[in-house]
Amino acid sequence: MEFRELGRSGLRVSAVGLGVMTFGAQTPEDDAFRQLDLAFEAGVTLFDTAENYPVPVRAETQGRSEEILGRWIAARGVRDQVVVATKAAGPGNAAGDMTHIRGPDRRLDRANLKAAADASLHRLNTDYIDLYQVHWPERPITTQGRTRFSHLPDAPGLTPIEETLAALGELVAAGKVRQIGVANESPWGVMRYLAAAEARGLPRIVSIQNGYSLLDRQFELGLAEIAMREQVGLIAYAPLAGGLLTGKYAETRKPIEGSRSAVMPGFAQARFTPKKLAATAAYVDLARRNDLDPAEMALAFVRQRPFTTSVLMAASRAPQLQANLKSLALTLPPELIKAIDAIHDDQPNPR
Repeated sequence: MEFRELGRSGLRVSAVGLGVMTFGAQTPEDDAFRQLDLAFEAGVTLFDTAENYPVPVRAETQGRSEEILGRWIAARGVRDQVVVATKAAGPGNAAGDMTHIRGPDRRLDRANLKAAADASLHRLNTDYIDLYQVHWPERPITTQGRTRFSHLPDAPGLTPIEETLAALGELVAAGKVRQIGVANESPWGVMRYLAAAEARGLPRIVSIQNGYSLLDRQFELGLAEIAMREQVGLIAYAPLAGGLLTGKYAETRKPIEGSRSAVMPGFAQARFTPKKLAATAAYVDLARRNDLDPAEMALAFVRQRPFTTSVLMAASRAPQLQANLKSLALTLPPELIKAIDAIHDDQPNPR
């Protein structure tokens, strides 16, 4: 396993992490423990969750993913060997109604972030969070999943980024959080966090967790240069585009029973579009012509990007994770990267 520094923090994480957002819903606890054991044995040290997990987001299951991860860490006695990452939800989270989390006034302000961090610490059964992330910006992000920008006025009472960063800084000063990061952010948002840190002597964000895959390379259009020049590395989620890039949908072209796409209709609607299916077919064909498993090629591509700090694997069941971990042994040669780029240039970021 390769290890990489989180920003300029000195904290090193595995180049592959495990996302546990299905734990406690699609993934029962016994299978979750098997996945965590498999990942740890393979050298994975970064484990990522969020206060609103598991998905689908429901009041009756909220927080179970953190609880399961906390129980596994305690049972295995590995707290000093893992990097625990979790996230605070704000009003901008694109996960439907979440008023069960701190009511209708959920913000990224001091009171909310303190309450969120304390609750996560309790569920994780730990004294500190290694990487605490803002799950979504509080302001509306109109480029997520779209091909163009639309300006929307800020909602009344919007928490300034400077205030959010100051609140995160208090958590760091209190020893509850070691490092901080953002997720689902734009280039403007990342630079605003960095400018506020420098101007006010506040903690610097060390990572940005955004979606990135063969089918979604929007990160490269603005954030990649920031990630490399400012050392705010990408923690890439959805590297398999919700399972599309495994090739398992090549014949059915519709959600498989029990999959996330089957239990979340909105998720499926965004995945199974004609353009995405066409681009996926091209990538799957390229992998098979080179005697590669499509999922392994897709995961290796994301891991090899110079701006990637860690790529998050996520699986509903342990056998899926076991198969995906094989990608750790794969390094894509330059000529294959060129072939991947050719497909992307012909069908960039299909919607």
